[in-house]
Amino acid sequence: MIPIDREGVFEAVEGVERARGFPGIVDIEITAKVGHALEPLPEGATYLGFIFSRGASSEEVERSLRSAHATLRFRIAPSLQVMR
Repeated sequence: MIPIDREGVFEAVEGVERARGFPGIVDIEITAKVGHALEPLPEGATYLGFIFSRGASSEEVERSLRSAHATLRFRIAPSLQVMR
């Protein structure tokens, strides 16, 4: 699961194809939709997407997941606050 690290509006993600090239990475699915508001846990109830990996050991899988995740760059615009 790719957590949402800050509140805002999802604009784009970069680096998905590069991240898919890491050994052990099976797939990466970005489920966030452009223009949708994002809210981190615990208030939010969704993720930016998911990274899937396979490996000979849990350490190998964790290493590939962390490497792939570090490659992804999410553009999240600040939310506009409405004043009343």
